[in-house]
Amino acid sequence: MYRHCKDYEIRYTDVDFQDNLKLSSLLSLMEESACLSAEELGFGYSVLQPKNIGFIMVNWYIDLYRAVKLGDVLTIHTWPVKPKRLIVFRDFELYVNGEKVGVATSRWCLVDLKTFSMLASTVAFSEDMVYNDFRSVEVTNFKIPEISCDKPAYSKVVSYSDYDHYNHVNNTKYADFLMDAFTVEELKDKYISSVRITYVKQSKYGETLDFYKSRQEDGSCIAEGRVNGELRVQMRVTFNV
Repeated sequence: MYRHCKDYEIRYTDVDFQDNLKLSSLLSLMEESACLSAEELGFGYSVLQPKNIGFIMVNWYIDLYRAVKLGDVLTIHTWPVKPKRLIVFRDFELYVNGEKVGVATSRWCLVDLKTFSMLASTVAFSEDMVYNDFRSVEVTNFKIPEISCDKPAYSKVVSYSDYDHYNHVNNTKYADFLMDAFTVEELKDKYISSVRITYVKQSKYGETLDFYKSRQEDGSCIAEGRVNGELRVQMRVTFNV
């Protein structure tokens, strides 16, 4: 069955103050593999962009069995899953020296890059395409409850370095924004064991994102970003020691 596999050596610029792979770096590496796989299969950026069609991230779900560290060689396996009418799925498995260290699944949608209206998956995926019949992880519910907090942990003005070629905040940048809602002391001696992210609405240059966080009864934490009270992005994360 089809898998795209690629090795990535974890560099100094990929890790945090504990030499753990940053969430934003992990997302970037998985998306790099996703893009390479899409090009291999004939629905990559080079094919879709001239047609004014693009992929937009909707959800991430990731389980990590241990921290990925500086100097590790992370092998990312990825493959597309049969899409539904408006949602495209892609799964991942993560390995270090043959040890399975994590799994992930993602949901994307296809949009018209002129209007950002959603498009049916059939604009990119042919009827005769063959898909793998297995999943890296089964996730039945991507929903994250909204939290109620009066005071933001901090605020961030969307700037040049946050922007991508779709003229909105790149989805990997949100991972840094959301993690910045936590202090270094809160993160000390911990690593992310499970995380899900929901992208609700685009954020544009010059907008101010206010970030809030709340600890949940199950031990997880929810962080979310809002613009003038309007929800833009959410993350539910669980930390292990």
